[in-house]
Formats: sequence, C-alpha cells, structure tokens
Amino acid sequence: FCDTTNPAGSWGHGLALAAWAGAELADLEFIQFHPTALDGPRRPMPLVSEAVRGEGAVLIDERGERFLADTPGGELAPRDVVARAIWHQLAVGRRVFLDARQSLGPRFGKRFPGIAELCRSAGIDPATDLIPVRPAAHYHMGGVAVDSAGRSSIEGLWACGEVACTGLHGANRLASNSLTEAAVTASWVAESVAGTSYTRRPRRCSTFVPPRPDASVVRPIVSAALGIIRDGEAMREAVATLLPIAANSVAASGPALVSLMIAAAALRREESRGAHCRSDFPLHDANVRPSRLTLHSAMRAAAALDCRATIRST
Repeated sequence: FCDTTNPAGSWGHGLALAAWAGAELADLEFIQFHPTALDGPRRPMPLVSEAVRGEGAVLIDERGERFLADTPGGELAPRDVVARAIWHQLAVGRRVFLDARQSLGPRFGKRFPGIAELCRSAGIDPATDLIPVRPAAHYHMGGVAVDSAGRSSIEGLWACGEVACTGLHGANRLASNSLTEAAVTASWVAESVAGTSYTRRPRRCSTFVPPRPDASVVRPIVSAALGIIRDGEAMREAVATLLPIAANSVAASGPALVSLMIAAAALRREESRGAHCRSDFPLHDANVRPSRLTLHSAMRAAAALDCRATIRST
C-alpha cells in the first residue's frame, strides 16, 4: 500500500514463501487500516495512537465539524468504523484532523512524548496545532492457515505472528492483541516443533533465485483496489493487471503474487465484514465461512477472471 505504517521492505514475503511451498492461506482479504496515521510525506507513516483519542482528542474535518459525534463510541468506535468515516471525508475532498488542543493542550508532550516528537518533526505542535491524519494499512488478520500448534497444511512448516492466520483476530483485530498472540503462539509453535520427530527424506530443491523484490509497481494498484472501501469491478481490474506481473520472474512478481491472492480472496467474499468492506455487497452474510486458498487456486481463479474480461471486451 502507498499509505502504510509498515517498513518499506515488508511486502508479504512470508506469505509468498508459504504459497510457493504449496501451503493453504486463510482470510487474506482482512487487512486492518489504522484510522489515525500522521498525514504527511513520511513513509512508513507514523501512528497517532488511539490512546490520544482515549484522552479526549476528537476528530474534525477542515470546517471544524466533529463528524463522529453521532457514531456509537464516537472517536473510540472500532478501527474499521473510524477508518471508514475518515475515508468518506477524504473522498469528498475534506482533510481530517485530530484535535487535542483542549483535551491535552500543554500536557501532550509529557503524556505522549514519542508522538509529540513525530509531530514536531513534521512542523506540528500538538499542544496548539491540529494534527492531520488519514488511515493507513497497518495489520493483516489473514495469513498462513495454521492449527492451534501453528502447523500449516505443509508438513514441517509452522507459522506464528502476523504471517499466520490463527483465527484469534477474526475480521477485525483489537488493539494490542497481536503482541499477545505472537508471544503465546510462538511458545505453542516451539513446543510443537520440539515434540515432532522427522525421518530425513531426500527432497528436490529449486535452484531458482528470484530477483530482489520491488513492490513499487504494485503499491498503487493495491491502494486503488484493495483499500478501505472495495468493489468488484476495481478488484477485477487489479487482478487483470497483477496476473502477468505475478506470472513472470521480475522484481515485482513476489509482491504481485501476494496482492493477487488477497484480491482473489476479497472477490470471493461477497459481503462486508470487519475490515473487509465492499460497496457492492454492503451487508453481512449470515452463512459466510472462513476463506481458504492456495497459490494454485488463486492463479486459476485469476486466470478465469482475466479470460472472462477478455471475452467481454472483444
């Protein structure tokens, strides 16, 4: 994504490695956007924590109106709700600001020294100035499908942390739960690995060395089609663009492959749930199930979509 809190080198390589090995992946469509990243040129985008809103800071538009005042929970509503509300403001051309002047004022620097320093580096004094914010891609609830011991569908491959999909976060992670998950599931994985015995078997290994990954080509495609509000047409166009990149041995093929799998999963889920919001399917589906796919099934689905698009255009 162009707007992200993650380091530039973080493009989903763990998912790509697991997919290339044939592992099953789960719930890839669920990507959490943190609603209040500091709006500016810096990448990754710095976070302005929920704790600032917890201290009474409010979100306002450029007219000074508090647009979440009538929303249950207000500024402390779930992240997906707040992120969508900000997105709607940005979509009509209004900037969004976090206003901590009255709630914190001169106490801001002492209460949040790290955030205050980030603001100052951007030329903002949070005690007296409005803080410009916008949503940014922050966390992936989906990942390598694993059981309670962290075992994937591939023998000898375990996963834990953000690269894994344990199901603990559902469709919309609660703040700080990822740290708890990583600490607890890492222990479970270690116990499982230590208690597993293997017979060494000869395996054929590929000598192919992929090019150094470069996600710069993929980021604008993903940002346009797989952001906070999604629709089928934009995602199908993204699939058609990503498919030839993912199928070739170029620097962008790894990032394109991961993005293609996310798009395939998002297209399959014809409903809105948690962090996955589709304008063409705005309601929940009571009979929905967790999504599962492999590299093979994702590429097959993408090729079928691309084929149908070609037929329609001729």
